[in-house]
Amino acid sequence: MNNSDSQSVKLTTLTTKGGCGCKIGPADLSEVLRALPPSPYDPNLLVGLDTSDDAGVYKLNDELAIVQTLDFFTPIVDDPYDFGQIAATNAISDVYAMGGKPITALNIVAFPIANLEKSILSAILRGAGDKLIEAGVTLVGGHSIDDQEPKFGLAVTGTVHPDKIRTNAGAQIGDKLVLTKPIGVGIYTTSLKNGLLSNEEIQHVTSVMTTLNKTASEVMYAYDVHAATDVTGFGLLGHATEMAKASNVCITIVADRVPILPRTKELAEAGKIPGGTKNNFAHVADDVTYSEHLDQIDRYILCDAVTSGGLLISISGEQVENMVAELKEKGIDASVIGEVTDGPQGKIIVE
Repeated sequence: MNNSDSQSVKLTTLTTKGGCGCKIGPADLSEVLRALPPSPYDPNLLVGLDTSDDAGVYKLNDELAIVQTLDFFTPIVDDPYDFGQIAATNAISDVYAMGGKPITALNIVAFPIANLEKSILSAILRGAGDKLIEAGVTLVGGHSIDDQEPKFGLAVTGTVHPDKIRTNAGAQIGDKLVLTKPIGVGIYTTSLKNGLLSNEEIQHVTSVMTTLNKTASEVMYAYDVHAATDVTGFGLLGHATEMAKASNVCITIVADRVPILPRTKELAEAGKIPGGTKNNFAHVADDVTYSEHLDQIDRYILCDAVTSGGLLISISGEQVENMVAELKEKGIDASVIGEVTDGPQGKIIVE
């Protein structure tokens, strides 16, 4: 983490919700989006709103399409430099999830300029800038407003070949599901806000959130991956449900195989479950069947509102071992957490 000059202010005390946990809940968002008029048909729009995917994709010619996404949120950690890095990592991730290469970004800033030291904002922007450099992304501008609650994020544009897009809509029966980062981030960051994490635990969860999905995306691109998404604010089961519905398949997840941050269950049992996580659990209730051995806390954890999570990849069962081995060789601790089956379409079974 970065030792900035602005450590006297704890950013997480300035907001009621943090990170992707401050998203409008999936149920409310679905209701709002249903009221939108249908967009005119455009044959060049390859990925739009229809399948709740990670980014939009627009075809420019037979060899090139652009990937567009936007993500911003309130502080999820106290260190402003780290907050900037997390926000940038999270925003770029949507392009990686589509199999794209991010190329440019715009900053989006809301900041109480009269009430907080300008050095805090400088540190946020510097953290994001360093992460963009690591990702090979060029910052081309941004927009800022004076707001009582600080918020930061980026709009990111990437490129992809029109025939090589990875969406959440292609999972096939027989595929295996791979997850490239642990969950439990929302419970951890809620605990951070309540002063329950050690410095080592803060560093650990920050490291998870600031790890780019660049390597995971590049590796999966070389394999027979049928669908992919990144796990963020709607939680593992929320994003898995979107994949199941978009692909018209059933997904089985083995709870014991899902990587979870240490102490997640202990912290959840202490009541540090974010509101976004509970909203996610309620939203997927009609689409998820849980094994009886999973208690309520286990079920909340699987719905935990993640910030800057890993990729959820649906890959041919014949290739999964080779892909996971390559991911591990390159420092990505990927886990096979389930499979795609011929059960009820659009549903999740958690064993």
